[in-house]
Amino acid sequence: MHGIRPISHFGRLARSAAHAMGQPAAFGTALGVVILWSLAGPLFGFSDTWQLVINTGTTIVTFLMVFLIQNTQNKDAEAMHIKLDELIRAIAQARNALLNLEELEEQDLDRIRAEYLRLAEQSRGELRTGT
Repeated sequence: MHGIRPISHFGRLARSAAHAMGQPAAFGTALGVVILWSLAGPLFGFSDTWQLVINTGTTIVTFLMVFLIQNTQNKDAEAMHIKLDELIRAIAQARNALLNLEELEEQDLDRIRAEYLRLAEQSRGELRTGT
């Protein structure tokens, strides 16, 4: 495989941020901010500005995290599809028609899923009867 480039700066940032935000320390920090904010309520008379601070802060963080997490999930999903495609390609009994299924329309996926559900039910029936 040639032409593979190293991960971009944004890719590194997205992966690092998504990883960091999934840690207990990140939850603890967020919880601490909310507790401090709520304790500061009486000092600010529970004013509109006091409420605006937390609303604005959480909105900004959420807005930015959506893009970082989506980038990470897209990359992870794409890598998983490629790995599964390679396994399908490498197994002699596998049907190569199943490669790159994520590009099919929903009704095509439903039809293929129904076929596999039928095969699964048939196999369970054979297990029950011992054949």
